[in-house]
Amino acid sequence: MTDVARLAGVSSQTVSRVLNEHPRVSPATRERVLQAVRQLDYHPNALARGLAGGRSRVVGVISFNTVLYGPAATMLGIERAAHASGYGLSIATVEHVDRHGVLSAYGRLADQSVDGVIVIAPQTAAVAALRHFPSGMSAVAVSPDNCAPVPAISVDQVTGARLAVTHLLELGHRTVWHIAGADDSLDARGRIEGWRAALEQAGIAPPPLIRGGWSARSGYRAGLKLAERNDVTAIFAGNDQLALGLLRALAEHGIRVPDDVSVVGFDDIPEAEYLVPPLTTVRQDFDEVGRRCMAALLRRMHAGHPKGAKLPMPDPTVQPTLIVRRTTAPPPG
Repeated sequence: MTDVARLAGVSSQTVSRVLNEHPRVSPATRERVLQAVRQLDYHPNALARGLAGGRSRVVGVISFNTVLYGPAATMLGIERAAHASGYGLSIATVEHVDRHGVLSAYGRLADQSVDGVIVIAPQTAAVAALRHFPSGMSAVAVSPDNCAPVPAISVDQVTGARLAVTHLLELGHRTVWHIAGADDSLDARGRIEGWRAALEQAGIAPPPLIRGGWSARSGYRAGLKLAERNDVTAIFAGNDQLALGLLRALAEHGIRVPDDVSVVGFDDIPEAEYLVPPLTTVRQDFDEVGRRCMAALLRRMHAGHPKGAKLPMPDPTVQPTLIVRRTTAPPPG
């Protein structure tokens, strides 16, 4: 701004008035300032203007792959919580989960004068990118990684997987196979950890892990492999889309659910109770995740202010719930 003022032969205050469309600037002066702006290719820092003028009452969200149910439901939960707190939402999505993509999204939000940022970061690369965030912006992550450099809120993935596996073992199954989610997903890793821990606690050596993804297609392909075995009676799918594809593959091979094989999913998508048969799954409370994210972000935004001291830091871990429907039963006699 100083360079613009020097080139236009005016004060920095006059440049600020022109950029903010103040009426008390002569047309000739306005044109001279705008010409200097164009000549220098000057881009005003929206964040700085917002801080100078007070808070924008807008929260930014950085997200990835919002087509998937989990990130989309998390986004909705954050939006509801932000609205309840009197804040609007500005969303920046990234195609590639890496340092450049995350920081680029951060820059777009900063230029909109957002008061703080919530990063939906269930990938290892996203958590690593958080370490390069500028210190001037309040930030919170939706991530199961306790090593994140900012406060992190998440559903307890390990406990959710243990609930699923324990349920199947209590029905009498001798072991539980697992179709895992995407390799770079921290949520998938937590579910693998919980699956293994539940089996090992019962004195059972885990069977080979089936690598999948998050799609119904991945579940279908994994299901075709499992359907060829005669020692599979219980399967824990990494999410409900995987379970959907799995059910199709089992049906095509004449394997009845739950008479021959029991299936448990994860997420409790809205369609889960309408599948045939209705899917037993682990429910994640995404609205509660959103509320705790906003509570943590508000506390950080008001740090050092008397109001901030009165805001409690929420518990970072949201507990999941097992929803038992009709895809699970005791193993065949």
